Order: sequence, then C-alpha cells, then structure tokens
Amino acid sequence: MKFLIYFMILSNHLIKYRFIINNMARIKRKWDLISEEKRNESIEEIIEFFNNERNEKIGIIAAENILEHFLQTVGLEIYNKGIGDSIDYLNDRIEDIKLDMETLLIK
Repeated sequence: MKFLIYFMILSNHLIKYRFIINNMARIKRKWDLISEEKRNESIEEIIEFFNNERNEKIGIIAAENILEHFLQTVGLEIYNKGIGDSIDYLNDRIEDIKLDMETLLIK
C-alpha cells in the first residue's frame, strides 16, 4: 500500500515537472526580441563562428548562453536605438512635407 502511495506521489511530481519544462520553452523574456527561427539560425552561426574563427568547438547550450547574454546586455539598447532613429527620420520627413506644403500656399 505504501509503495502505491509513493508511486502515485512520484507520478504526480513527474507530471508537474514535465508541465513546467514544456511551458518554460514558451516563456518570452523582455529582451527576447527575435523569432524562434532567427534564434536557431543565430545559434548555428555562433557555433560556426567559434569553429571557424577561434578553432573551438562549442555546443548548443554554450551558443544559447552567448546569445542570451548579448540579448540581455545590448538587445534592448539596439532595439531602442532603431526606434529612436525611425522617429528622427519620420520627424525630418514631416518637416520636409511641411516645407513643401508651405511652398504650395497661394499668397
């Protein structure tokens, strides 16, 4: 009887553990700005870089850690810089359009 109870408790914990592991892959972090496809492509490129440029073999986990590190440290800054540059560009274009419109005014 005790064995059956222990087995049921263990099975329940394993089911919870599997649920947690499966759902961890779906967690989106605030610095996670790239798609799953681009993430996998980047990991492959990091592995190739270390192999070709540094003559070092690294695995998928190490490449994922490197990618995560850079996304955490500079990912948001790069994203914000891109948004800032877009805002500046649009403001310049709006000013150009205003000037063009003013030249069309009949005086």
